[in-house]
Formats: sequence, C-alpha cells, structure tokens
Amino acid sequence: MITISAMQTHHLDEVSQLTVVEEQQAFVGTMQEILANVNDEVHPHVILHQQQVVGFFLIDTHYQYGYDFCLQDGLGLRAFFIDAAQQAKGFGTRAVESLSAHLSLNYPRFKSIYLTVNCENPIAYGCYQKAGFFDTGKLYHGGPSGPQHIMIMHF
Repeated sequence: MITISAMQTHHLDEVSQLTVVEEQQAFVGTMQEILANVNDEVHPHVILHQQQVVGFFLIDTHYQYGYDFCLQDGLGLRAFFIDAAQQAKGFGTRAVESLSAHLSLNYPRFKSIYLTVNCENPIAYGCYQKAGFFDTGKLYHGGPSGPQHIMIMHF
C-alpha cells in the first residue's frame, strides 16, 4: 500500500538516504539541493510503502508566481522521485494516482496541479500520463536540462 504524507521530522533520516539513478540526477538533483527549496510556500512530502519512505516530492503553493502557464488555483509538483532501490515496482504511478485525494484534503483552495517533465525523460512522462496528468501540448524552455512538457491534473 502506498500512502502520501507531509514530511515530518522523524522522516528526515530516511529522506536523507534517498537517491536517484545517475541518469535521473540532472532531472531531480540531490536531496541536499531539493531540501534547500523547502520554505513556507514549498512543502516536502514523502511517499511511504508499509511506513517506509520510498519516495519524495515538493508541493509548491506559489508555483503560479514563477510559471505563467500555471493558473491561480494551481499548485506545482516539483522534485518527484522514487528511490533508486525502489524503482520499477509501480510505486511512482500509485503515488501519482493517490495525489488527487491527498491534495484535495490538504490544499482545498487549489483545484489543479502542474508539473514540467523533461522531454528526455519518457519514463517519468509515461508515469504521470498513466496516473492522470494531461500534456498541455506546450513546452517549457526555462529548465536547466532542456525543453520540458507542461502537464496538468485537476482534482
């Protein structure tokens, strides 16, 4: 069973051990880089399997201020990943499928979530699409690793 939870202090040891495979490093970054983005507007979340942290992501409540494609009722999904040792088990897709319910409950004033996924990352793109995100048909060109698909999911 996959569950999503806001990251708590007791998750920090497990979160600090999370890694991605080398090819994904350019798309996600290191945990130290990711955690440096956490503030009052950017909230860390963990993906749990049987109470073990298997993944991580950030919810950006001010995404619309940095990305003109995001509407005012939109959140941003950032730095979503499953630990390298836990990949290819379906955890990513199941976590994304659980996202709508989690966001509806915890972010009730928002109605949609956006993300950008690198055009060179077809596995992540397929996971998001399979789990309910739709490609807007537009590309974001402001990322450090090349063009990215802009995707949205309403909840």
